[in-house]
Amino acid sequence: MRDVIGAPAGWLARAIVSRKLSSVEVVRAHLDHIHTVNPRLNAVVFATAESAIKEARAADRRNKPKMRRAGAILIGKTNCPPGGSDEDGWSPPRGATRNPYDVNRSPGGTSSGEAAIIAAGGSPLGLGSDSGGSLRVPAHYCGVAALKPTAGLVPVTGAYGLAGGLTDIRSQVGPMARYVSDLRIALRVLAGPDGIDSGVVPVSAWRASRLDGLRVAWYAEDGMARPTPAIAAAVKAAARALAAAGCSVTEERPPALGEAYQVTLGYWGRKHMNHDRLYERWDAFRTSVLKFMSRFDVVLSPVAPNVAPLIREKPAGDHQLSYTVPYSLSGNPCVVVRAGTSPENLPIGVQVVAANWHDGTALRAARAIERRLGGWRPASVVG
Repeated sequence: MRDVIGAPAGWLARAIVSRKLSSVEVVRAHLDHIHTVNPRLNAVVFATAESAIKEARAADRRNKPKMRRAGAILIGKTNCPPGGSDEDGWSPPRGATRNPYDVNRSPGGTSSGEAAIIAAGGSPLGLGSDSGGSLRVPAHYCGVAALKPTAGLVPVTGAYGLAGGLTDIRSQVGPMARYVSDLRIALRVLAGPDGIDSGVVPVSAWRASRLDGLRVAWYAEDGMARPTPAIAAAVKAAARALAAAGCSVTEERPPALGEAYQVTLGYWGRKHMNHDRLYERWDAFRTSVLKFMSRFDVVLSPVAPNVAPLIREKPAGDHQLSYTVPYSLSGNPCVVVRAGTSPENLPIGVQVVAANWHDGTALRAARAIERRLGGWRPASVVG
């Protein structure tokens, strides 16, 4: 079933509809592949096995791929540090998830197992969550694509058990896949009110502007965490890819990125800041991003200053999330797509940010980068 393993989710859905493949064949192939690769990765903590096969048989009888009401079949639950508490992907009860490009390295946190098993071909599509970079950093470390949607586009029902889980605009649920096109398919299913999360707005945010003439700002350094030369080169290559697609590209970074990091530290309780002052500064930052996005349609940046570190290795600096937390505070949609490879042969992703409610524009720009620079590549460590 090599045609199945590594295939886009959209291709698999079309093959099932046309009866070139059955749902059972697709599910069984992925369960078998998980069984092969997971002992080295510790990415999947529970595989659904026979229950997934039963769902697949029922789907074949309906012949109607309809996430679950839309026909998705759950094939496993993946390793995730409890409460999003570990940037390294370490879960105390289950140990470390390992990066499929180098099993001595971290897949990132905290959607760790999801990114690792998707990169390894064990699943074509999955869900993760992101408050400060928990979708985006693992996608960068593992070379897959991910979308943190506009705050208020996708319900977060059931994803955050802490008090205030439905009201924290930083925290979003979004899809991960190997291919950007599959993120768009998933977004159309996930977006919209669910009757529980009252902060969700019914907006067709997957619609996209044309790339020709799109205004793109890019920066390879945020002034806090200098990226490796390979990461900076990948961002520049992505900017060139967008220019080749007809975009108007300018090197410029949003203001007050350092302020966003300070507000985040205050929110996390790592910096003393009284409640009123915290929200005053947060509001001011959100307004500054809104003004910046009135001049640009897309912002392109690194996801993190480094590639995947060795497991349990202490970060070199204090600003490992400084590229992601600004857009958690502002609520903007962000897509991560692979745009290069490091000298260590590890993936490098870039972050594509669009204006709020323009998730489709971020996806279209990321797709152009993917086409030009290659996107996901098979992880040689797991074959």
